[in-house]
Amino acid sequence: MVEAADDGFELFDLRVDVIIPEGGAVYCGAKPGDHFELRGEMLHLPEGQGLSIYSLASVLPLLAAKQRPTHRNDWMTTDAEIACPDPNCSTRLRITRLRHRRFSHAATTAVPLNDETQA
Repeated sequence: MVEAADDGFELFDLRVDVIIPEGGAVYCGAKPGDHFELRGEMLHLPEGQGLSIYSLASVLPLLAAKQRPTHRNDWMTTDAEIACPDPNCSTRLRITRLRHRRFSHAATTAVPLNDETQA
């Protein structure tokens, strides 16, 4: 009997919280408690809450890397706050790793695994 190869992999779910320093100027429309979660490739905002596309653009390039396990000495493991892209706005976006979520390669792409990609 041939055993099927495991095509699974894990990613972290992420939560991104808006951090507003006390007395800090806010120009991006953020409010205390604003946040979103990333589960797999799906972005989830609480109902009725918006998020500036410019703030999202500042954090978006980092999310895929933060979802993946990294070496404990890698800055991607330790650094978690991203500045608002407006230099006059005091807000930060804090990325927090939540739980692992398991995915199947076959369920996420049409490209098959082969011996080279499994190495």
